[in-house]
Amino acid sequence: MENEVRQHFRFSGRVQGVGFRYTAQFEARSLSLSGWVKNCADGSVELEAQGDAGAIAALVKRLRDDRFIRIESTECHSMPLEPSERGFRICF
Repeated sequence: MENEVRQHFRFSGRVQGVGFRYTAQFEARSLSLSGWVKNCADGSVELEAQGDAGAIAALVKRLRDDRFIRIESTECHSMPLEPSERGFRICF
């Protein structure tokens, strides 16, 4: 896919205890993205998503629009593609 990218995010705010990881997994799968999401000890959430750049932007928008999640800050940087990765998972 020509427009395929991989991005790493760290979200801060009210992002733990509000279904963030499950929402991210559901939305990422519905957008045909691969990657993972996990809670961090400092209260933030990390997420890596791979797929169409527009689909990744849609994922972030859906997370921001969720009524329970309140993202106060987002860090994002590009990552190398992982061609063998399949599916989107929650890491514990």
